[in-house]
Amino acid sequence: MSCVGFLTDRLNTRGDETALFWRGGAYAARDLAEQIARDRDFLTGHGVSASSIVILRGDYSPRTISLFLALMANDAIVAPLLPTTLEKNPRITEVVNPAFQIDVDSNQQVNVDRREQSEIHPLVASLQAQGEPGLILFTSGSTGKPKGVLHNFARLMAKFEKPRPAMCTMNFLLFDHWGGLNTLLHCLANGSAIVLPESRVPEEVCRLMELHRVELLPASPTFLNMLLISSAYQGRDLSALRLITYGSEPMPPATLGGLRAVFPQVELRQTYGLIELGVLRARSESSESLWVKVGGEGYNLRVVDGVLQIKADSAMLGYLNAPSPFTEDGYFITGDRVEVQGEYFRFMGRESEMINVGGQKVFPAEVENVLLECELVKDAVVYGQQHPLTGRIVCADIKLRAAHDEAEARRAIKRFCGQRLEQFKVPVRIQFVAGDVCGDRYKRIRVGRAAEEAAS
Repeated sequence: MSCVGFLTDRLNTRGDETALFWRGGAYAARDLAEQIARDRDFLTGHGVSASSIVILRGDYSPRTISLFLALMANDAIVAPLLPTTLEKNPRITEVVNPAFQIDVDSNQQVNVDRREQSEIHPLVASLQAQGEPGLILFTSGSTGKPKGVLHNFARLMAKFEKPRPAMCTMNFLLFDHWGGLNTLLHCLANGSAIVLPESRVPEEVCRLMELHRVELLPASPTFLNMLLISSAYQGRDLSALRLITYGSEPMPPATLGGLRAVFPQVELRQTYGLIELGVLRARSESSESLWVKVGGEGYNLRVVDGVLQIKADSAMLGYLNAPSPFTEDGYFITGDRVEVQGEYFRFMGRESEMINVGGQKVFPAEVENVLLECELVKDAVVYGQQHPLTGRIVCADIKLRAAHDEAEARRAIKRFCGQRLEQFKVPVRIQFVAGDVCGDRYKRIRVGRAAEEAAS
């Protein structure tokens, strides 16, 4: 049986139960299983065989999901990409070195192109020799130097064989990253209906959550902050929601507190995962706490000089275009700064995001957390800028809750920060903005990680 055989068996067992909601339609579990079988034949008819290296380009839809699972069932090596990724970073094609590119358009029409290949990477050749399916993901798909991560897909699938509780789930995270695929596979393995959004703005997400009685929302802190600021939840019946999971960046305490106030009946759970290692099991100390216990079977963790290191059974085989990031004894250096309290961790931020102020370390998230506690501040993003004396200084773009005299507001905000932060952490430059500060924060995180990748 293929590594996804148990998924198709479970889909067939569910019969007419809904597996996917997309564009207002409901797609039965049995229909998805039958489409996967048809797509296995479709791929074989186009010459896509075991060990073929394939770019699969599209976004979540019933046909894209079917093709992805059919490729894995046929033991192909697959790089799932969003429709715009190659235009933004054409170097990705060279890293993948595909024999085929399969494009699925917005109407689920499929186009298969055969491509000329160069010499096969040794890691890929080794996987092909074993006859195992592979997954290629990228640490940065649009900025900086993307690192191609190669996984043995069968290893990643092993954790989904054990049944877990079923919940109707919004597949909010993206098709080209493990977080989104992890959600998809978890739901298919456990009989959970999956809602596939085409737009990830708060208004549309809330509309779909109400329409399909969504119980689980996995999202980033940035999106959850946008949700609170937009008040898109108001007037919507979201009473089915039971669990919000968040990860990928530090959660501001103010955002966590806002979520608790708006969704008091909902459990808030921090998650942790990396493209190189997969998603670890996680348990928050409580819905009010940013302390989280991570790990579980197949993972060993340690902290060296304040940075988390992890050894994982599901670790990638390696990078296709970068040196190995593992220590001699097999631990992956995550780059995530953590504080430790017994079995629990608190994530401070990535080394790449740190602002070095005259030798003193400042994590933007720490300063943002303080700014968001100020009654004048609606949202804020913190970043570093070059300075001739200290090397870097702390700067902040701030969206005010209401109109204020800017000079007065700056003084009040700096005074507020000075009472809660060491002086070198207080923003030196404050700029007031009217736009989407949340988007700017996400951009800072992406650019910071891309700089880290380029430097390595």
